[in-house]
Amino acid sequence: MSPQLPLEGKVAIVTGGSRGIGLAIARGFVDAGARVVIAARKADGVNAAAAELEADRPGSARAVVAHTGKEEDCKRLVASAVAHFGKVDILVNNAATNPHFGPTLDIDMGAWDKTFEVNLKGYFWMMREVALHLRGRGAPGSLINLASVAGLRSTPLQGVYAATKAAVISLTKTLAYELGASGIRVNAIAPGFVDTRLAAAIMQSEELVAKINERTGLHRHAQPEEMAGAAVYLASDASSYMTGHTMVVDGGLTQTLV
Repeated sequence: MSPQLPLEGKVAIVTGGSRGIGLAIARGFVDAGARVVIAARKADGVNAAAAELEADRPGSARAVVAHTGKEEDCKRLVASAVAHFGKVDILVNNAATNPHFGPTLDIDMGAWDKTFEVNLKGYFWMMREVALHLRGRGAPGSLINLASVAGLRSTPLQGVYAATKAAVISLTKTLAYELGASGIRVNAIAPGFVDTRLAAAIMQSEELVAKINERTGLHRHAQPEEMAGAAVYLASDASSYMTGHTMVVDGGLTQTLV
């Protein structure tokens, strides 16, 4: 008999799971024994991602097309996961948007609203629905929010995105206390600079990338796969006494004084 994997028998939802950090985390969960529902707005991308995971482990993944900036989509996503796999134990709020890159005062209010709807309201709606499901089952669970080091420090040219991530960190702490008595843990991961489509505006500038890498302790930026280990840890019983915590995974960026 093979040893039990750390997420054996668990069911997870990963939003923004068709690419980047979300897909890397979903793959890490499947490798750790979980079954995963991945959600994204575009059918082609999320279906292809689920098929990729299914090829490695048949029966491990399901794709759901959902826009987590819409409350009804969040409700439908959780209901679909429960209908297909029978339960949900883990949530990873990863879907995010950053439509404005430039001076904060120049942001269009439509872009402001979109950023808050996806990055904050969507996180809340997903946590509420999964928490209600877990309470209804009388089961423990792990809710994991993808925050950012942008929510921990001054972030010029990304001020509104950073504001949503600071709010996510605050919401993580509060819900950790409010849900703790139900055995539901709530934690966050704050990545540093990761090579994803969300970071495309920065990645297009060799000068900006070089400046960030110079200020990072490891002198390089991260790949999406380097966020998966933290998510598996927070989802598993290895972190059973951890809640309300924001795990910084930034290669030493926030420890640099210059």
